[in-house]
This record gives sequence, structure tokens and C-alpha cells, in this order.
Amino acid sequence: MSRYISFRDFDWVLFVFVLLICGLGVMEIRSATAHTKFAGAHIRQLYWISGGIAGMLLMSFMNYQKLLDGVHWMYIVSIASLMTVMIFGQKYLGARRWIKMPGGGHFQPSEWVKLILILAVAKYFADLHQRELSWPDFIKAGAIVGVPMLLVLAQPDLGTALTYIPIALMGLFLGGVRLKQALTVIVLGALMMPVAFHVLKPYQRERLTSFMEPEADSQGSGYQVIQSLIAVGSGGLWGSSAASQTHQAFLPVPQTDFIFAAFAEEHGFVGALTVMLLYFIVLMRLTQNAQTAPDRAGTFVVMGVVAVLSFHILVNVGMVVGFMPVTGIPLPLMSYGGSSVLFMFLALGIVMNVRMRRFVN
Repeated sequence: MSRYISFRDFDWVLFVFVLLICGLGVMEIRSATAHTKFAGAHIRQLYWISGGIAGMLLMSFMNYQKLLDGVHWMYIVSIASLMTVMIFGQKYLGARRWIKMPGGGHFQPSEWVKLILILAVAKYFADLHQRELSWPDFIKAGAIVGVPMLLVLAQPDLGTALTYIPIALMGLFLGGVRLKQALTVIVLGALMMPVAFHVLKPYQRERLTSFMEPEADSQGSGYQVIQSLIAVGSGGLWGSSAASQTHQAFLPVPQTDFIFAAFAEEHGFVGALTVMLLYFIVLMRLTQNAQTAPDRAGTFVVMGVVAVLSFHILVNVGMVVGFMPVTGIPLPLMSYGGSSVLFMFLALGIVMNVRMRRFVN
């Protein structure tokens, strides 16, 4: 790769739309947390976004093929970090998901593992050289994602663990999974579902079922869904200036999991549709970058990012409108949270990395 890499090849269109989404997120975090104990969270979000942009720019100049060559070491470190969380992690609300850092900050390794899994799956399928996917290949791909997923489930963190699944599914789909293999896994998954359901914690089971009939426990497991639906509905077409659900603290955690509900209440159907349009443009731009990738591995990397981003949007927005269970999956680039923001920008940095080398031979 002798060609000089420059920012002329940087996807500025994608970057602008990403910043627009981040800007709307900061604006909503400021509004949702005003006069609460979380006031000022939008300033911290700006710091995270600034750090994320710096990380994205740095990542865009690191040769992604060299990252792929060393991904096995990164994978080992990621497994070790997840095990460290289980032993030394900070316990909050019954779960160990964070490692306390010097200075009072918290580091959530499970968010960063997604980035490593995207690279690991891309490297694995790229090395298969488009041969027909055998059962051993299928099982190995499942194990690459399955091992860290089980470790995250043990924290327990069902929401983050579920975000690993689309990485595996996208890799298998692009890798040439056969119909027989797909049907076999679907049937086995359906048969194992009752067993998996009973293995979950009681509160996790409630989350997975309460969204279907939230009125059955309106003050308990169904409370969040009901308040979210009220918030979205009260926004109307152009939004509610009072935004009582958000500003009077009826809507839980409006700066994180339910930021889309808070935004829909304040800006109405038009505002919510605008946000979804921005995400659609970002996803289409990412897919276009995957099509122009210089090699098979680059395509897998970019489509891995597309898979994770799409899953986050689908589940979070579905959760807000009562179509999906409440799993604690944040809305990318809008929800407050350092680990989530940094992961997303680093993932976009790898996408830029692939794009900037699309003409390199």
C-alpha cells in the first residue's frame, strides 16, 4: 500500500450526518436533565464526543489490515477484560459491568468488545477465501462471538450481550451460510428458547414479557413502557412545549435508554421522523462504503458496523414505542454514555480507514 492516504478520501458527508445526530443528542440531554441531579450531563457528553472524534481520526489512519493481523491478541485481551469485570468489577443494581478507573471514571469493557468482535469475525471469514461454509466453519464463527457473549450474560448484561448477535449473523450471511445450516440453527434456537428463558434472572424475564402487556404491572415491570408511550403520544405532530413526562421525571432515564421518547415528546412526530431519516442516511452511507471496500475483509468490517448500528436503532426505538422489550440498549450517538459514544466513533474510524484505502493497490 504505497499510495499516500489523505483526508481528501475521508467521508465528510457521513461525518456531518453523524455530528448532526450527536448535536441533537446533546441538545436533548441538556433539556431532559435540566433541574435534575444529572444536570450538566450534556457537557460531559460533549467531552466524550470530542474524545470520540479524536479517536476516530486516529483510527482512520491506522491500517485496518494490520489491525486484522493482530486481532487474535486483541481478542485474548478482550476475554481477559471481561473476566476481570466478573472478579473485580464495580457492582451496581446487582450487576458487575464496569471497572472503576483512577479519577472516579468507569470503563465498560463489554462495549469495546463489540469492536474487537467486528474485526475478529471479518478476519475469520476473509481467511476462508469464499469457500463454501462447512459445519466446522459455522461452529468456529459461532464460538468466536459466543464465548464473550456468555461472559457478558454472566455479569449479567442481557442488552449488551444481544448486540453481539448481529455481528455473527452478518458475518455468516456474507460468508455464505447455507440454507440448511440456517434452518438447523433456527430450529435448535427455537427449541432451546424455553430453557434459556428460565436461566435468565427474574427481572430479565419480566423485561422480556412486560412490553406485551405493560398494564398488567403498571407500577412495576410495565412502568417504563407505559411512561414512554405516553411521552411519545403526547408529542403529537410538532412536539409538546410542556413535555411533562420528561421534565416532571415520569419518564425514566430520559438521557440514556429513553432519549428517543424524550425527543419525540419535545419535537413530535416530525422531529422523531427527522432523527430516523438521519440514521437512515448514515446506514446507507456506510453500506456504500462497504461496497467500495478494497478487499473482502474491509467489506466484512464495514458491514459489521452496519449490523451493530442497525440493531441498536431497531431495538431502542422499538423499545420506546412498545414493540420491543426493555433491554437497556442505548440509541447510538444520541444516548448519554462515554463507553457507547467512544465505541461508535472508533467503529466509524475503522469505516473511514477502509474507505480511505479503497483505491490503494
